Amino acid sequence: MERYVAFDIGDKRVGVAVSDPFNSYALPSLTYVRKGFSADVEALIAVAKEKGATKIICGLPVNADGSESVQTAKTARFIEALREKSPCPVECCDERYTTEMAHETLISEGMARQKRKNYVDALAAANILDGYLAQIRKKEIKK
Repeated sequence: MERYVAFDIGDKRVGVAVSDPFNSYALPSLTYVRKGFSADVEALIAVAKEKGATKIICGLPVNADGSESVQTAKTARFIEALREKSPCPVECCDERYTTEMAHETLISEGMARQKRKNYVDALAAANILDGYLAQIRKKEIKK
């Protein structure tokens, strides 16, 4: 049985989400506070292992028009390091607007700004994973 873990990789924090046992939806899990490149790679691989992941899905930030940015290059470098060290496959998924959607959700729930930063990254990771799961379902329907 497949089990997916998604990472929303930022400069300061990484949001983590996990698929439900049936891969129907994503559950926000935790927000990892970054400590240093190598330590972060090892810590996230440990998180994926702890969650029983068979595949890691990483959000890849691009500009609204799909072009690459400085953040795209930084994130791609981190994803490549995950691929080199991870025992399971690592895939990228477009993460455009996932953080904005997470902020809007938390604001609509009335969460204070200071509290939002503790949850927004994990919720953005869940949005990334939900998008990935939707792509899988589309492919299955086409078969």
